[in-house]
Amino acid sequence: MFRSRAVGVLMLVMGPALLPAQSVARARDTVFVTPRSVTSASARGVHTIAEAVRLVSRAGVVRVRPGVYAETTIVVRQPLTLLGDSGAVLDGEGVRELLVVGADSVTIRGMTFRNTGTSQATDRAALRVIESAGCLIEFNRFENTLFGIYLQHVSACLVRHNVLHGMAGSQTVTGNGLHLWSSRDIVLEDNIIDGHRDGIYFEFVTHGVVRRNISENSHRYGLHFMFSDSCRYEGNTFRENESGVAVMYSKQVRIVGNRFERNEGSAAYGLLLKEITDSDVRDNLFADNSVALHMEGASRNSIVDNDFMRNGWAVRVLADAQDNVLRGNAFSGNVFDVGTNSRSNYSTFDGDWWDRYRGYDLDRNGRGDVPHAPVRLFSLLVERAPAALILTRSVLVDLLDIAERVLPALSPETLRDRAPLMHPPRKLP
Repeated sequence: MFRSRAVGVLMLVMGPALLPAQSVARARDTVFVTPRSVTSASARGVHTIAEAVRLVSRAGVVRVRPGVYAETTIVVRQPLTLLGDSGAVLDGEGVRELLVVGADSVTIRGMTFRNTGTSQATDRAALRVIESAGCLIEFNRFENTLFGIYLQHVSACLVRHNVLHGMAGSQTVTGNGLHLWSSRDIVLEDNIIDGHRDGIYFEFVTHGVVRRNISENSHRYGLHFMFSDSCRYEGNTFRENESGVAVMYSKQVRIVGNRFERNEGSAAYGLLLKEITDSDVRDNLFADNSVALHMEGASRNSIVDNDFMRNGWAVRVLADAQDNVLRGNAFSGNVFDVGTNSRSNYSTFDGDWWDRYRGYDLDRNGRGDVPHAPVRLFSLLVERAPAALILTRSVLVDLLDIAERVLPALSPETLRDRAPLMHPPRKLP
């Protein structure tokens, strides 16, 4: 008892002198950060973002003035808003992560993140959010970063209007732009991602929404997700990515109103569906891709009202894809409308429009009176001997096409549209 009273009297007499410096400083609702190089009378506040984060009150604002800040990795452990003025740059100098958030309800707005450098040992990110909820990340720039925004065990966050530029180099030395792992209820919208390994990456994510983003020039996939059920991808543009978009091992996915453009190369897809079930692919545009839509082990999916324009292969349906329904799609200007690897097939075409269809409509119901066989015999030959592609524009292939029209039994019986549309179902782009 005497000892505790003595300590109390000592604290009263000595006051703040015995307290840690952080406790002495009074928390402020807004803390300004200015570069050390700014010495004018107008400069106020502190000179490092890390110090400002320590000083600001709970749910307060750290206001970062224009300048370049090169600091050790900053860690945020309480709700706050980090607000960057135009020209506020956090620079990793090529050797470290920049900012780690481990608290709920944190907002990061208006900052430029730069130069994380590469790492073969860790997924080094410019901005990492861990085990948090309710974050808002908007209007930031990411330049020359290995991973841009990395969310792990995060829920109910909104990531929007950010611009991310990756690092030069192959996919082995670059990371992903927007990387989500084991998270739920995340919304990514209106972001521009350029030059990463994967523009957007989902793994073990549920109820995610990806809309109106542009993902381009990726070293691998513009969008890549695995084991991510019940997610929606709406109104995005995926273009000029080295391998296109890959969707794997997921179910109940909606892919609606997107543009898959100019994903070209020997292994490039507009959209790859692998082990996808009970999903909806609708109202998308596939233009100028090597393979627009590739289905492998995909089952019970609806492929409806999409436009396939000027692709190498519009649709490749492998024999292990089952019970998929393709309806109301438009096929125009493709080298091959449909390709497959087997004469057995378990998907259905019904009421699509084909620019190669030469049938007639005597009863005037808008449907052709004779079925259309979209699989060219030549495509079957190419499937077995890819080098045969060199003959694509040859007279020999023209003769094969004529033979296919005369003897349509050459193509798989199940891959026929028995009621093809006589006219495009809508105005084509």
